[in-house]
Amino acid sequence: MEYVEAFRDIKQINAMKRYLKKHSERDYVLFVFGINTGMKITEMLDIRVGELMEDGEHIKTFYEYLHHEQPKEVYLNQKIKQAVLHYIQHRALTAEDYLFKSARTNNPITRQQAYRIVHQAAEAIGFTGKIGTNSMRKTFGYHAYKRGVAISLLQKIFNHSTRAETLKYIGISKTEHIRTEIDVNL
Repeated sequence: MEYVEAFRDIKQINAMKRYLKKHSERDYVLFVFGINTGMKITEMLDIRVGELMEDGEHIKTFYEYLHHEQPKEVYLNQKIKQAVLHYIQHRALTAEDYLFKSARTNNPITRQQAYRIVHQAAEAIGFTGKIGTNSMRKTFGYHAYKRGVAISLLQKIFNHSTRAETLKYIGISKTEHIRTEIDVNL
């Protein structure tokens, strides 16, 4: 497996969002979901619309899924909720539909298709680093760490055995200085 990078620059993230939204709302939601949850692409592709809905009208605050036979929860922030709800309503998706449904079948898109989506968008905005679907997960980790989330918590989310492994995964070297933004916004 090749090493891929996180999107470190917020301007690049916003450019990716604009590009994807212009080309496909499903692809935009895929990217927003990926960079805001840190979930693996294979876990994301299995999501059905009904699993995210609270009462048929609202998106849940926490989504629970199985990870290696163990239940795991992920927080769905406001950006995800808005993007997903608009997408579900716009496409008139039912509870049984996959969230990232293929245009040709009732199945979800493949990992390879998700890779093509992210890779083509990154090329289109001029991103020069190595990119893949794992870049979304790494972007989540990098920006969470930068905003003050403890590396031990990210280590647990990514199921890594050491702190060093997590730092390497999100692309932070031992010599790099990160200005942490701890903003409780009370």
